[in-house]
Amino acid sequence: MLKKLGLISIATASAFAMNSAEININDKDLEATLSIDLGQVNKNVEPDTTFISFRALKGSDDHSTDKNADIKSFYEVNFLMIREFKTTGFKIGMGVKANYTGNANDDVFVTIPLGLETRYTIPAEVPVTIGANIYYAPESLSLADANSFTEYRAFVNAEIIENASVVVGYRAIYTEYKVNGVKADLNLNKYGYFGFKFNF
Repeated sequence: MLKKLGLISIATASAFAMNSAEININDKDLEATLSIDLGQVNKNVEPDTTFISFRALKGSDDHSTDKNADIKSFYEVNFLMIREFKTTGFKIGMGVKANYTGNANDDVFVTIPLGLETRYTIPAEVPVTIGANIYYAPESLSLADANSFTEYRAFVNAEIIENASVVVGYRAIYTEYKVNGVKADLNLNKYGYFGFKFNF
């Protein structure tokens, strides 16, 4: 009997372990993210709590502060631990990223920002999740020609069919370079987006 209950508990926990793939677009930008739930690959990790994500953003000059910046693609790897606060539907997480991009002068931008993420799922017939993220890297976490990094993001996901959501959001990514002792700010991307997110 206990063995059967244990198997049921494991199966129930596994049902909440979800990898995800997300693609976001607007008139100029393309963003793709793959997130791996470590609870699916490591039995010692609680499902739906620890993630590694890979993101690529191909942004447009039109959505930066410099219309002639020749914006390069932006890449990042993110490690996130997130937990639900009791059984409220509210989650808070702590993350660390490693990102990479460049500019028209062939300067290399690498930072390791730290951040917080929050999510709240509204219990309804169509589940809706509201979330916000903030990540920051000061000079001490900046490498190569980077001086600092800041990112803000807010989004709403509506799960219109099981394990598939429509996403609407807004992101702002700021990079600061330091080359030959001179600091240069570049708003890498600041715009809204919409897209799809699939859990599997």
